[in-house]
Amino acid sequence: MTVLGCVLAAAVYLGAAHLVPAVRGRAPWPVRRTAAWLGGLACVVAALTGPPATAHGDLHAHMAGHLLLGMVAPLLLVLARPVTLALRTLPLAGARRLSRVLRSAPLRVLGDPFVAVALNAGGLWVLYGTGLLTAMTHSPGLHQLVSVHVLLTGWLATAAVLALDPAPHRRGVGARAVALAAGAAAHDVLAKHLYAHPPAGTVRAEDGAQLMYDGGTVVHLLVAAVLWRQWYVSRGAVRSAEQAALAAA
Repeated sequence: MTVLGCVLAAAVYLGAAHLVPAVRGRAPWPVRRTAAWLGGLACVVAALTGPPATAHGDLHAHMAGHLLLGMVAPLLLVLARPVTLALRTLPLAGARRLSRVLRSAPLRVLGDPFVAVALNAGGLWVLYGTGLLTAMTHSPGLHQLVSVHVLLTGWLATAAVLALDPAPHRRGVGARAVALAAGAAAHDVLAKHLYAHPPAGTVRAEDGAQLMYDGGTVVHLLVAAVLWRQWYVSRGAVRSAEQAALAAA
């Protein structure tokens, strides 16, 4: 089911990307965004069907899956800008309906970077701070449900921080940077907590906690780099506009 869903998601995205040049004479959809989408889906498949999903009780293998599903895949999927692609290829009526959904009250709240990051970090603390991790190993249905939650909250938090796709009431770069720093701190503290107090019934706990800390740091730095580039480009655009205004005066 996981593989089929990802194949369908890939097919829909590729079809939409192929349609972009035919819609209102737009330029072709960037190949790097398509590659990011396919890479993100590949991470989802690897996390849910590969060794991380079958190594029950091995915290190191589990953390490899967590990094793929909850951090790497969301970053790649956000870089693919699927909402922007949908708005460019949907018929006018469909694009308007999607815009109304994006402006709805629930998405305004969930799309706030502080709310999205809190949901993501809080979910991880519940997963590793309670008996939920152990229960997952005995219930495939619960494992799938928690995996979907990890993917969606990771995607939501990354999308809210980077704000690459259209979003209502987007916060400034400074506020989004603060939210990212708070989420990174919560992730690092959790990794240290797991190192000192590993979940019952797990093996290679110290290796898993170390992987969570190191891998999380790398992904957070990548997100910070993308956010910094947004700020740098926006400042460059402002300076160019000011220089043009001065020249015209």
